[in-house]
Amino acid sequence: SVGTSFHYRGIAAQDELHSDLIKSTIFKDFVKIYGPDKFTNVTNGITPRRWLHQANPRLSKLIASKLGGYDFLTDLTLLDGIERYVDDKDFRKEWAEIKTENKKRLAKHIKDTTGYIVNPTALFDVQVKRIHEYKRQQLNIFGVIHRYLKIKSLTPEERKKLVPRVSIFGGKAAPGYWMAKTIIHLTNKVGEVVIFIEDYNVSKAEIIVPASDISEHISTAGTEASGTSNMKFVLNGGLIIGTCDGANIEITREITESNIFLFGTLAEDVETLRENHRYKGFTLDEDLAKVFESIRSGTFGDPKAFESLIASITDHGDYYLVSDDFKSYIQTQELVDEDFRKQDEWIVKSISSVARMGFFSTDRVINEYAESIWNVEPLVVE
Repeated sequence: SVGTSFHYRGIAAQDELHSDLIKSTIFKDFVKIYGPDKFTNVTNGITPRRWLHQANPRLSKLIASKLGGYDFLTDLTLLDGIERYVDDKDFRKEWAEIKTENKKRLAKHIKDTTGYIVNPTALFDVQVKRIHEYKRQQLNIFGVIHRYLKIKSLTPEERKKLVPRVSIFGGKAAPGYWMAKTIIHLTNKVGEVVIFIEDYNVSKAEIIVPASDISEHISTAGTEASGTSNMKFVLNGGLIIGTCDGANIEITREITESNIFLFGTLAEDVETLRENHRYKGFTLDEDLAKVFESIRSGTFGDPKAFESLIASITDHGDYYLVSDDFKSYIQTQELVDEDFRKQDEWIVKSISSVARMGFFSTDRVINEYAESIWNVEPLVVE
């Protein structure tokens, strides 16, 4: 029975934040009686054989050329050896060329499947994952509309100074999840400035992930129980814009705050804000209000189709704190633009991040399970 188990285990690895959350919420009485040591956290990981070597063979080959072979594919901590080449101009140049080739490959896929022609030198901004309100694709698409409105207000000379950006969405919604399908509907209606990749799957991820410059992991703090897509993007040299949630926290710990773009409400403040929304009301962010005005004006099709999505924020408590985080999100996106202009520094961030991703391997996850939960020894194959 559960009461006599050595440890209380979930069916999957997660992140430290959510292990702490379940101890302080769902199982807080249990923790008072038996203590916190009955719970063991195992942070998630990814397999570098698929998500680096197979998805990005040129980058894998470049890394192997500096590390003296492919041993890093079975011991990902060896990646830290590439950081010594961060000041090597030839290495940085080849690293950047590989990213450009991956972006060209994705641009070709987009043209072949959607007919859109995209600029591979633009900043590729990617959010590909299950469509859900807590993952906040709506925050992203509202941000895209805000950017569109800003561009429209600029003079031709001012527009030339902007960083060109390709926003890429991909993912699927549960069949009966109407609000998620409304988010997809709006994303497609903003389709002249956004690419939505249909029927997202692992094979398409192997094209998309190596091509990203920045990927979005922007769930409401405290709601994402350690996704792994952020790990895949960073392992392929992409940077992250994200909230202090899920594995973003542990990735930040490994790669340092200088190599990630964090924003938004912290998990410990979420319930207070939700309570304030319910009982005291809240003031809608000014820029977000302009986005809603644009949607309601019919700029992106029949406004009635999106009224429920807007009302979930303006009239029903904004449970996922879209308005609270919108200003911080927009300001952080501006920092992304500023840093992307400085390509040499961006490449340094990219290399440094990959070099520090050794912790996030499924090999480490399985070893931790074997040692701390299953109590089994590895079998040596003769």
